[in-house]
Amino acid sequence: MHSTSGWGTPTPEHDEMTPEQVTMVQDSFKKVVPIAGTAADIFYDRLFEIAPDVRSLFPHDLAEQKKKLIAMLATAVTNLHQVHKIMGAVEDLGKRHVSYGVTAKHYEPVEAALLYTLEKGLGADFTPPVKSAWTEAYMTLAGVMQKAASSMPPPKEK
Repeated sequence: MHSTSGWGTPTPEHDEMTPEQVTMVQDSFKKVVPIAGTAADIFYDRLFEIAPDVRSLFPHDLAEQKKKLIAMLATAVTNLHQVHKIMGAVEDLGKRHVSYGVTAKHYEPVEAALLYTLEKGLGADFTPPVKSAWTEAYMTLAGVMQKAASSMPPPKEK
């Protein structure tokens, strides 16, 4: 079944995010914002633990990268209810990631690290419905990024 994702793109496996899921993601993210620095630390520690091969794709000093991660998440979460307004930015993000060496296989450990971070940061508030809502948001966002990335030529060997 093809449906339109919460990001405005038809996807075969993901249904559109419900208003309740959007609210769950937005409300739970508000609880992460006060611990954003710690959340970014947990995210990158977990990502490099489960996918050590991606470490070389990032700068040695992650301070700026961590700020970018939280800012990107904040923008995406804030606009989940009107995602059409950020579609161009999400597509550009996917295209930029190709030049960094990101491939389709990298999206899965990023999802796992994000969900792990949310579980650690939210504790008991990371309920199965909240996890499902975040998974849907990530999968649709990653799908838009990957579709845009697939239109790019592979990066030249350095």
